[in-house]
Amino acid sequence: MGKNIEAEIGVFGGSGFYSFLEDREEIEIKTPYGPPSDKVVLGEVGSKKVAFMPRHGRNHNLPPHMINFRANIYAMKKLGVKYIFGPCASGSLQPHIKPGQFVICDQFVDRTNGRKDTFYDGPKAVHIGMAEPYCPDLRKIIIESAKELGIEYHSKGTVVIIQGPRFSTIAESKWFASQGWEVVNMTQYPENYLAREQEICYANISLITDYDVGLESHPDVNPVNMEEVVRVFNENNEKIRDLLFRSIEKITGERKCLCRRALKDAI
Repeated sequence: MGKNIEAEIGVFGGSGFYSFLEDREEIEIKTPYGPPSDKVVLGEVGSKKVAFMPRHGRNHNLPPHMINFRANIYAMKKLGVKYIFGPCASGSLQPHIKPGQFVICDQFVDRTNGRKDTFYDGPKAVHIGMAEPYCPDLRKIIIESAKELGIEYHSKGTVVIIQGPRFSTIAESKWFASQGWEVVNMTQYPENYLAREQEICYANISLITDYDVGLESHPDVNPVNMEEVVRVFNENNEKIRDLLFRSIEKITGERKCLCRRALKDAI
């Protein structure tokens, strides 16, 4: 996968992020899994080399179910990335989690289907534990950074990943909420798991753009639509950037988390 480290930190997200990177250059990476979502933009945040890729493509031409997650993760691994931040727009399933707030998820529930979600199709059988699906050490850094910046956040939450591209029905949304899950999204799986298969630390920042339709009794709830999602996301783009930059600056030293040895005893 290439041993020369070109970037230690990776970010998947919207195009609003990489415009703030210093000394940017674009590189095209070929993978055995097909083309990634887009070229990788390499730049710097302070003294850190960062690789950025818009997961939907820079023109947002890839719907969630068509993203080549394996190629995206492979490209980051090939660059030597050890940490990945995965910010994403998400809906709230609980009244106390409000639009404009961030949720630093600690669990996920996969409700997708048919996605290529492993690098190990045989002949090796690989079973990786996912009791803690998001890197606990990277999550701590994000939480600490959000606190310092005065950003409204929730320090944990379960994200349920739906297949997309359609939104949930009221019945589905009520079901998710009744389970106590906090967030709904279309892209977190298998991005998070594939990173673990490559022993890369991965953490999610869910920006809440709307209340999901199952919260119909809540006075502020309207049926979710893309116009509202984009509006709230754009309004909070600067907060996302600041949180990512502060978190990236805090990454130091040797990794001691479970992610770095995920394959040990898994094969």
